[in-house]
Amino acid sequence: MARRPAPGARRLMTWVIAHRGASSEVKENTLSAFERAIELGADFVEFDIQAASDGGLVVFHDLRLDRLTPSSGPLRRRSLAELRELGIPTLEEVLELTAGRIGVMAELKSPWLYRRHEIVRRTVELLRPDAVVVSFSRGAILETRRLRPALRTVQHVGRGTSIRAAAGFAWAAGFDDARVTRGTIEKATALDLKTLVYTVNDMSRVVELESLGVDGVFTDCPGRARAALADRPG
Repeated sequence: MARRPAPGARRLMTWVIAHRGASSEVKENTLSAFERAIELGADFVEFDIQAASDGGLVVFHDLRLDRLTPSSGPLRRRSLAELRELGIPTLEEVLELTAGRIGVMAELKSPWLYRRHEIVRRTVELLRPDAVVVSFSRGAILETRRLRPALRTVQHVGRGTSIRAAAGFAWAAGFDDARVTRGTIEKATALDLKTLVYTVNDMSRVVELESLGVDGVFTDCPGRARAALADRPG
């Protein structure tokens, strides 16, 4: 069984966060992708939450259906029943699959599109106490903190939110791998933020980030990342 880091726990090794599940092997954001991530020993699965036209909460990354389904057009214009017919899982199904088996990082995707469905409130009400909420939206993270202050939150930085600002309300800062540096990691750590980097599929880079003290990496290849970290020197 994968390790499930407790809130506030010190890491023993950089966390492997399965980005949309084991998405290099199995179709992303599906129950099969999450099941495979568990089999491969990931510490967390990360997934994206959106809302159907009737408010049903689903797990899917793109705003449009075109890339990942036989259908087309905006996801938010389809009912929950229509989305389920396309094989898109509900948030409840994903949480049931992962409960007690692996940590979850739930990303609130474009939450401003779903204000009328109260996507932030309804999502955080469903999450377990050890779940983590992730977003590029500072407003979504602040609302999460207001509604459930004990939940851990990850604010992606560098796109309108600084590291220093994130330190005022988030548990961790999320960094784009193309922009992260030793200096930014050190700054975040000095501000008592955990540091997570996305999306890292080069295993030598995974090991390099581990050496910089990064707390977690989002990767499409959790099995390879787990092996690379286990085999790292000293």
